[in-house]
Amino acid sequence: MTINQKQAGVFLSYTSELIKILTTLLYTPIMLRLLGQSEYGLYQLVHSVVSYLGLLSLGFTASYVRYYSRFKANEKHEEISKLNGMFMSVFLIIACIALLCGSVMVGNIQAIFKDGLTESEYGTARVLMTLMIINLAITFPNSVFTCITSAHERFFFQRLLIVLQNILNPFLTLPLLIMGYGSVGMVVVTTCITVAQIAANIWFVFFKLKEKIVFKGLDFGLLKDIWRFTFFIFLNQIIDQINWSVDRFLLGRMIGTATVAVYGLGAQINTMYLQLSSSISSVFVPKVNKIVAKDDDNNQLSLLFTRIGRIQFIVLMLILTGFIFFGRPFMRLWGGEGYAESYYVALWLIIPVTVPLIQNLGIEVQRAKNKHQARGVVYFFIAIGNIFLSIPLIRVMGATGAAIGTAISLTVGNILFMNWYYYKRIGLDILSFWKSIISFTPAFIVPVIAGALIMRYVHVNNLVQLVLWAAAYAVVYCLSMWLLGMNKSEKDLILSLKRKILRK
Repeated sequence: MTINQKQAGVFLSYTSELIKILTTLLYTPIMLRLLGQSEYGLYQLVHSVVSYLGLLSLGFTASYVRYYSRFKANEKHEEISKLNGMFMSVFLIIACIALLCGSVMVGNIQAIFKDGLTESEYGTARVLMTLMIINLAITFPNSVFTCITSAHERFFFQRLLIVLQNILNPFLTLPLLIMGYGSVGMVVVTTCITVAQIAANIWFVFFKLKEKIVFKGLDFGLLKDIWRFTFFIFLNQIIDQINWSVDRFLLGRMIGTATVAVYGLGAQINTMYLQLSSSISSVFVPKVNKIVAKDDDNNQLSLLFTRIGRIQFIVLMLILTGFIFFGRPFMRLWGGEGYAESYYVALWLIIPVTVPLIQNLGIEVQRAKNKHQARGVVYFFIAIGNIFLSIPLIRVMGATGAAIGTAISLTVGNILFMNWYYYKRIGLDILSFWKSIISFTPAFIVPVIAGALIMRYVHVNNLVQLVLWAAAYAVVYCLSMWLLGMNKSEKDLILSLKRKILRK
């Protein structure tokens, strides 16, 4: 059952991402033209500010699986029920605090954005911020049910909800956009889907998993222990928030909503890129915690780290190299002439983030070993440096300057420091990992030559040409990877998935 759940989880994760990519490709150009550049930029700007309230979760969601695994290993079912009650109590309190803080933000919205918005934009921003805050408050208790499902390794249900969300969101939003409800209609749909998600999660946890949530006899000593563990995860969340949201806030205050829109479209490419990587690693979080809890075998963890990293590398490099060759005409056709700079924003964001993405299972290893503190401290100072670096770059280069500032901070923290830390402090065999990744080099020769020739001699003028040439490149890439890059276990994995699909 566990193996089937993992395979189904990974399969549905990629199905979800493919659906999301396809719907985004079709939906975003229509949405951009119906909203206009300024309102799209306003939506991105307000979202970046409200997302800071997500930090109120204090990193608690990342710790649930760790403590659940401990109690489960010792068959402490009553303690698990109390753990559920503790987490639910904490997140209900956080939801109330989010609503209170959000109301203060709405009341002081002009102080937040200063002269970055017009008078009419302030009216829309108030409505957007109110709806987004309500939606965020709902997600806090919902995260408890998601954690419980994940701890049970019931990945099929989790990923199925995400698939449905990715399908329903654009199809429910588009009619409202056509009717003229604009960005407000978009947020209303998102909130309704969030309510439906929590209802589905409540049903699954109580009626399928038969889990209990007990609020009596809560162990506050355990809560103190959880907080010590999660504090540095919380610090990491602050850092991620700075790196991925502060650029839009700075651009909105310093330049205006149109530039935020340009940056936002490039950042949307980066968001899909990030999600595609975490689709695999998130399925293996319980397994990492089990290995550490049982015997903390670094050899076993290193093998899993390399195995998952190789699979992520194969997938992500298809996307990255494809975007390098075809991204410029893609952004022109997808976003329109006003979004040409978004190509460079996307490149500056996704190139440096590729390394930490193929190593993101290592984050779960750190947490399972309770050795994630140093990462949080170092990243915090690098994120602050990102702010001070981005401000002068924005003045000189606008949206691209903001992306360059983020790229530099990612390189210093996520690549240089983390690889040293994995090797020296966590005990992962980083040298073997990079030897394994470098072994892919011969598989890139033919695809890179093919991509360069296509871009040199072919002029892509419409969407059909773009799809055909990108598909041709993908075929060359996959064949080269199969013949020169993949090892036997990776080929066997693909063949086994193929056999299962054909049997169905």
